[in-house]
Amino acid sequence: MDNKLDNLRHSAAHLLAAAVMELWPNTKRTIGPAIENGFYYDFDFGEVKISEADLPKIEKKMHELVRGWGTFDQLQETTSREANQYKQELIDELKQKGEKITYYKSGNFIDLCAGPHIESKASDILKYFKLLKVSGAYWRGSEKNKMLTRIYGTAFPSQKELDDYLNMLAEAEKRDHKRIGREMELFMFHESAPGMPYWLPKGMVFYNELIKFWREEHQKRGYQEISSPLINKKQLYEVSGHWDHYLENMFISETAEKETYGLKPMNCPNAMVVFGSKTRSYRELPLRLGDTDCLHRYELSGTLNGLLRVREFRQDDAHIFVSEDQIEQEFKNVFEITEKFYSVFNMPYRFRLGNRPDNLMGDTETWDKAEKILEKIVKDSGHEYFVGQNEGAFYGPKIDIMMKDALGRDWQTGTIQLDFQIPRNFKLDYAAADGSQKTPVCIHRVIYGSLERFIGILIEHLAGAFPTWLAPVQVAVLPIADRHLEYARSVESALKSADIRAEVDDRSETLSAKIRDAQTQKVPYMIIVGDKEVEAKKIAVRTRGGRDLGQLDLQKFLKDIKIEVEGKRIGKTI
Repeated sequence: MDNKLDNLRHSAAHLLAAAVMELWPNTKRTIGPAIENGFYYDFDFGEVKISEADLPKIEKKMHELVRGWGTFDQLQETTSREANQYKQELIDELKQKGEKITYYKSGNFIDLCAGPHIESKASDILKYFKLLKVSGAYWRGSEKNKMLTRIYGTAFPSQKELDDYLNMLAEAEKRDHKRIGREMELFMFHESAPGMPYWLPKGMVFYNELIKFWREEHQKRGYQEISSPLINKKQLYEVSGHWDHYLENMFISETAEKETYGLKPMNCPNAMVVFGSKTRSYRELPLRLGDTDCLHRYELSGTLNGLLRVREFRQDDAHIFVSEDQIEQEFKNVFEITEKFYSVFNMPYRFRLGNRPDNLMGDTETWDKAEKILEKIVKDSGHEYFVGQNEGAFYGPKIDIMMKDALGRDWQTGTIQLDFQIPRNFKLDYAAADGSQKTPVCIHRVIYGSLERFIGILIEHLAGAFPTWLAPVQVAVLPIADRHLEYARSVESALKSADIRAEVDDRSETLSAKIRDAQTQKVPYMIIVGDKEVEAKKIAVRTRGGRDLGQLDLQKFLKDIKIEVEGKRIGKTI
């Protein structure tokens, strides 16, 4: 994040808190950090209920206050105890760690804060901000604590930048995958299973087409598909390291026999079991094991967001077991798959090199080696990349795929991880060419990433206008009147015989209503049949974008749409 922009937004969070305290003096403020694209502040309003209808009033007060603000001045710890229990909790923790306690003051507002803030006068540059929404958030992110009120906002150095961002948000709202998914009848959620999507018939068509594409492309490249249990004894995760490093994200269950099991949050421990199930030779390497099993991760309820943050999902997963001298070539192979997949969806991307996190497993020497190898690989790739400090997995450094969508937003989708650690934990080995026993290295990789998340991103990237090969309904056949139904059904039958997903709209609606509904469903092509088409044994074709292709021969249309589908093209050939 840009430090100056980060500081500006953190300063805006202080301004927000100051305005809230002016309007509701009995409020208890907690924390207010800068985040990606903005800032937030969490408040305990007591019995007062705050909604988004209050945001203009708060904004107005912020603009009033900032006119009297100068610079942000650091103050040392005061000797008095905070009346605010949230602030006092933070102070007690800082003291226990032996860390410095500081406050920052601007205008008449003072807040516990480590800084930094803007260096210039707030009245000069803290002008271009907007409050965005109100939500609930647990204190310290724990469901055991009180639910607070979180107010989100954003700030920029200029009015133009703020306006551009707000325009992007407005366009993003139009592309919201939750709304489009509902309108297109792709998926739904139910309160009985938070964060776990129901895939509806049309959504399953889409989902299965993505997996089919994944399966075909990986079979060409020597991947072997496996499937493994969805629930395992905790001992498996103790060996892999997940029990020590990932337990808070797992669903845990205890049986009547007092045995503890965990729903698998990732596939790697099971892939290790498969590798270790028989004697292995160097001749089998690289051994590429892929799967799309269902995974479960416990995400806090406040973080769930449609398909973008779920508790149940699948990944286009693979674990590739290699010797050390095969690492670089195998990464090149994975990069080639990445380019294939993302070019198909017209998704520009760059890489993020994630180095060791604080919560890691293994020895320093091995981490040094793994990071050195991965840094060379990403540099040699020639692809744009940046470093994500402490963004590695607990068992190894990684290269994340950072996709940029049609609105310029960055999303992390896939990831490619280099792991020396977990194969050691499982005591995996293979017979090397010289007769010695060696431990394989594992490359963990997903290209889509979470299929649920990828689909959510893809819906917003394309605004639901999927390429024809992915569209749940590829052609809508629209008879103008009931007397055209028989011919419409014969057209539908011909399309289905050619493996084109087609539906006849036989409702007693006007043609304009049928066209409008097909466009809402983002159907790529509409075939309109009336008296002229029946008489000429032709079809009238219209695209979802409103382009009228006129009267066409059905066989010519079938030939062209098959080329489009098989070529997995974003554009149209017809």
